[in-house]
Amino acid sequence: MNTLWRKFLPHFILMIASTVAIYPVAWVLKIALSPVGGMDSDPNPIPSEVTLSHFLSLTSQGEGASFGIQFMNSILVAGATTAISILVSCSAAYGFSRLRFPGREVGLMGLMLTQIFPGVVMMVPLYIILDNLGLLNSHVGLALVYCTTAIPFCTWTLKGYLDTVPRELEEAAVMDGASRWVIFSQIVLPLAKPAIAVTALFSFMTAWNEFVLAATLLNDERLFTLPVALQRYVGEYQTDWGTFAAGAIVTSLPVMALFYALQKNLVGGLTAGAVKG
Repeated sequence: MNTLWRKFLPHFILMIASTVAIYPVAWVLKIALSPVGGMDSDPNPIPSEVTLSHFLSLTSQGEGASFGIQFMNSILVAGATTAISILVSCSAAYGFSRLRFPGREVGLMGLMLTQIFPGVVMMVPLYIILDNLGLLNSHVGLALVYCTTAIPFCTWTLKGYLDTVPRELEEAAVMDGASRWVIFSQIVLPLAKPAIAVTALFSFMTAWNEFVLAATLLNDERLFTLPVALQRYVGEYQTDWGTFAAGAIVTSLPVMALFYALQKNLVGGLTAGAVKG
């Protein structure tokens, strides 16, 4: 009896935890699929009637083109942020991990200190800098702002992973006549795929979900990203919860797809360095 209870209890706890985690998502899906546009007080997450009217409203009456453009704006900004962050972080992390130079420790501490301050605190100086550079109200400026948050985190994550890569592999490559660039591009980067996947996902999600900076730095509706676009469904006196929920589900699909595509590398990246030997 005790053995049966020990086997059943972990599964029961996992079932409860899974239900708690999935219930809010199921309730949002219910609002998106229900014909009524308001909030439903019924705790049952299964809709009594299913309709796609809220999803269709995103692509009809002129709003669809706007929502589609804003969807592509998010793809563009998040993709640019991810590409720049990975490109800069990989080289910076390799330098901090393998090279010894004056100011190395100060540089690492400086990158860490940037993570202390939230983006809202830096909003005013970033706004002034972008205004002086002529990058205000542009996707280029917004992507660069997101990179200021993503690059320090990605550099520290990649640096910690590269510290676990044996130096003997590089020493053997040097004995074979490989240059520093060949070692970096053909040996180190392939081995760092799990960590690169984690940092790429973080960079993408940073740009994809951010609202405050995007709403502040962009004032043209044609340039809005999806979080800013969804905010328009929440009014002062009335909120279109059905369309808002439908838009939130559509917005979450690219991140879910990215998680699914990178799931094998994510497990390796998140556990890298946890066990030595």
